[in-house]
Amino acid sequence: MKVFAGLALALLTLTACSGGHKAASNDPYAGLGDAIKGWKNDLAATQISCKRAPAGEKCDTFEVACKAQRTITPDDQAKGVTAKLVADMTWSGFDDKGAPQPSTAAALFTKANGAWSRSPTKPVNPDTCADLG
Repeated sequence: MKVFAGLALALLTLTACSGGHKAASNDPYAGLGDAIKGWKNDLAATQISCKRAPAGEKCDTFEVACKAQRTITPDDQAKGVTAKLVADMTWSGFDDKGAPQPSTAAALFTKANGAWSRSPTKPVNPDTCADLG
């Protein structure tokens, strides 16, 4: 009886796991984590606050401060857009004298035809991701 119960539990666990994979494939935000990681890498390589790092130092403490959905317009839908959001990233950079300085950037992420793209956007409130100004 214990063997049967163990097999039944294993089967239920396997079923639950396989169902989770199907749900993830329908997630409109699938792949966003990789897109944000790419953005972080680009920021570390291109931002002036990172280029000012003293010898042996580098920008660190990259964190996504906020993410917020944006409206998908009929024009977006016609272009195959299925997800659209803005994100704000903060990190520890350096000023022009090499002293530590907090830094931030915002980007608009758009998923169209299954692929994420990133474009510049105006600054946002890092707590709410609401547009500033």
